[in-house]
Amino acid sequence: MSDSTTLVLSDSVILQKICGANDRNIRHLEQLFAAPVLVRGNEVMLDSADLEQQERFVCLVSELQEHSRRGREPDRGLISAIHRDLLSEDGASLEKMKELVVDIPVAGTRVYPRSPRQAEVLESLENNSLSFLIGPAGTGKTYLAVAHALGELLSKRKRKLVLTRPVVEAGESLGYLPGDLAQKISPYLRPLYDAIEALLPHDLVRRLDEQRLIEIAPLAYMRGRSLRDCYVILDEAQNTTREQMKMFLTRIGENTCAVVNGDVTQVDLPRRVPSGLLHAEGILAGLPDIGITRLGREDVVRSPLVQSIIKAYDDDQT
Repeated sequence: MSDSTTLVLSDSVILQKICGANDRNIRHLEQLFAAPVLVRGNEVMLDSADLEQQERFVCLVSELQEHSRRGREPDRGLISAIHRDLLSEDGASLEKMKELVVDIPVAGTRVYPRSPRQAEVLESLENNSLSFLIGPAGTGKTYLAVAHALGELLSKRKRKLVLTRPVVEAGESLGYLPGDLAQKISPYLRPLYDAIEALLPHDLVRRLDEQRLIEIAPLAYMRGRSLRDCYVILDEAQNTTREQMKMFLTRIGENTCAVVNGDVTQVDLPRRVPSGLLHAEGILAGLPDIGITRLGREDVVRSPLVQSIIKAYDDDQT
């Protein structure tokens, strides 16, 4: 039985991408396989006598090569996702992760899924007029929705991006905020703007604002509107009531796409007020042109620390 397995990578640039800055990806591979990973010249080696581990290592590095060839930078999240899927032997999910991508024209940005469920998110956004993205913080719900929305807006398939959310404070009263309506609601929608600014250069964001192609609208001001040819994102939807959710969903007009994001573990509504997001998920599941994707803590891509924090809270029984 061989004590190691070696792969020869002919492309030195791809090898550098797989290794990562300061070999951080190599260190992560060593943690996942519980064995040393050695890089010598254009060879990558797993120092393990376990045949299953060797086969899995070859498959994982081969997948990383394919992602790199398609222009994607391997990182810790991608490596973990591929490793997790190899353990479950779910080849279909690995193919989706390679094939699905969001292209944002003008900015020249490409956004890739970083877990199989994130690939399901992109598939839902592409194929449905209404998508519910439900999961804990850090799973990329807002980022993927904004990326897809910007792709549709800048390719002129949609004429406007509308950002909205319920104005519910997280356990503390902030008082009356100064300024006009946009200035008052802006702090609540900051996460959406953070995603936009991460995906587009500053001057393009300013130009979209000046042309009023991005609209900020408190959920309470959506009643009576009919949104046509728009891309609408409702963020923090776990804080909507049933009535608010119904009102929002009935705003969807012709050629409009709507995305509803929420984390049902962080509801800030008063006690005994049921979440409109949970109610909508229950009654709308299975209807045509509606996609519902549930993400879990294994899909957290923000930080390994956030993943550990979510697990600790999930495991806490007090």
